[in-house]
Amino acid sequence: MSLNQPTQENLKIIIDDMAERLQVVNRSIMDPEDYDLEKYEDIKSLHDMIVMKGQLSVSEIQAFVQELGNYRKQ
Repeated sequence: MSLNQPTQENLKIIIDDMAERLQVVNRSIMDPEDYDLEKYEDIKSLHDMIVMKGQLSVSEIQAFVQELGNYRKQ
């Protein structure tokens, strides 16, 4: 499956995967409907960094969650 196409389905897959990798307890902040599809490339880049990094420290997790918050719809 290619996640290169900016579709709502791919956005959901990426957001759900990030929620798992970032160990987000409050999943309501990771609702794919709250993210703008126009920011897909930025969100995918963030996802790619998380995947590439693998094990994350607590401060890295917080930084990634905060950065992801910047891509939420206003």
